[in-house]
Parts: sequence; C-alpha cells; structure tokens
Amino acid sequence: MSTFQHIKPAGKAQFKDRHTTKAAELLTPYTEGSKGDVAIIGAPLSKPSISHSGASFAPDVIRRCLNSFTTYNIEEETDISSRKIIDFGDITMHPTSIEDCHQRIYQSTKEVAQAQAAPLTIILGGDHSITTSTVKAIKETKGTVGIIQLDAHHDLRNTEDGGPTNGTPFRRLIEEGHLKGEHLIQIGIRNYANAKAYHDYAIENGVTVYTMKDVRQRAIAELIQSALSQLESKVDTIYLSVDMDVLDQAYAPGCPAIGPGGMDPDTLAEAVQQAIKHPKVQTMDIVEIDPTLDTRDMTSRIASLLIINSLVK
Repeated sequence: MSTFQHIKPAGKAQFKDRHTTKAAELLTPYTEGSKGDVAIIGAPLSKPSISHSGASFAPDVIRRCLNSFTTYNIEEETDISSRKIIDFGDITMHPTSIEDCHQRIYQSTKEVAQAQAAPLTIILGGDHSITTSTVKAIKETKGTVGIIQLDAHHDLRNTEDGGPTNGTPFRRLIEEGHLKGEHLIQIGIRNYANAKAYHDYAIENGVTVYTMKDVRQRAIAELIQSALSQLESKVDTIYLSVDMDVLDQAYAPGCPAIGPGGMDPDTLAEAVQQAIKHPKVQTMDIVEIDPTLDTRDMTSRIASLLIINSLVK
C-alpha cells in the first residue's frame, strides 16, 4: 500500500446541532482500509490555465460549501446522514514545475484508485489540465477508459502553441495513446466557444459531439443513456469529466471561461446522476471553478451539490 506521499490529510468537519446533519459531516479523513460510498481527492492546480485562474483554491471551497446543505432530501423524503465520503485530502503541488504537478496528480490518483475506498472517486480540480494525468492513472489501474465530457469547450487544442494547458487534456490523451477518439463523448459544446480547427479534429478522430442545441432539443437523460450505451461494451471503465463552464454564465460566475447559452444546474445535476448510476462510471472530476471570481460561492455550491447527489443511488 502506498504512503500517499503527495497528499495532505484532510480534517474532519465539526458542525452539529440536535436536529440537523450538515453534508460536511459526512466527510471522513482517509485511513488505511477506510471504505465509504464516495471518495474525494483535491487536485489544486491552475498554473497551466490559458487565462488567469484561481482554480487551485476550489477543492477547499467546495468542501466548505458542503456546510450549506443538510442531508435530507425533501422531495424523495430520504436522508443520507448514514453515508460516508472518504476524503483523501489534497495533492501537494510542486511550487514551480507544471510537469511535476501533473506527475504528482497521476501518481496520487493511481494510489487512490488502488486503495478502492469507494465505488465512485471524485477528483476536485483545479483546471482541466489535471484530466490528462487522472485518466492515465485510471487506465493503468482499471483498463480501457471511455470518457463522457460535460463541457462548453472541446479541450482539443494542440500543445505546440502553448504546452499542456487546460485546453489540451483530451488531445493529449488521444495523441499519447491513452484514449481512442471514438471513446470520447462530449456534451454541451457551445456556439462561438471553439475554433473550427478543433471541431474538425474531433470529427476526424471519431469523437462524438453533442452541442447545446442537442441538449435543448433532446432530454439530457436520453443523451447520457446514449453515451453510456455507446461506451459500455467497448471500455472497461467510464470516466465522467465535469467542466463547470458547461453551465450558463448566469449560474456559474466562478468559471474563468463563462459564457451565455449553457446548461442550467438542474440539467447538469440530472446528467451526472444518470451517468453515475451505471456501474462502469467509477471516476469523475469537477474542474474549472475559480473561487476568487465566484459570487457568494454560487458555482462551488453547485459542485458541492453534485457530490451530495452522488450519494443517492
């Protein structure tokens, strides 16, 4: 068993009153052999962002926002207070080297996957550059990977123009041989948010692209089921990548690349809940939240709610 050399231990939340359980109380710091319903680990990296980003602050803020929610679902009349979130803490980033940061994310994700602490592991970014490292680690531990990407952008930029940025993760995975283009399904791609060259690259490499027009015209549950059906017989495990800028700017002021014409939070929540019901969806990331821009933690609260919803299966 690894010693998790790059991971700082998480502290346990201490919020309690007689009648109310806060979702943050479900956080349980990882100890060797710990088991829970969901595991989380923070990858607080934003140095490779194309635009200025404070996404490195997001993991701590997302955890803190769990205090905004109770464990009781009034619509379903269910309580998740008995569920457990295993918290591996945050990966310690190298102070200057992006390459070393990516290597630490890869190594730590691999260690977490090998620990098998929960049926679903959620990686809290950080910017989207982390996904190259996390998917490589999952491929090595779980086998062939398929990806469902909820995003306004293709993130298929070439590395020659700027290195391994948050705009390059999926192209890097394809070109380094870790992912087949036909095993990548993108949902929520938005008008005037991508260059034609990257859309062309997606089509040429067999990537399935659902735009926001598709999301508006078809039920999100239908799109997710179509994606799962397309991948389930071809891959060993399915990775769900949630870039929060898939949301409309009205709901996600904390995203560095905000824009109009995106999803609403209920649609995103339904997409995630539909996806994680599938037994092959075992890893998920939540990326691209900059808490320094996030009015009243609006975007981080949505991310926290996605974690809470992942406990309801």
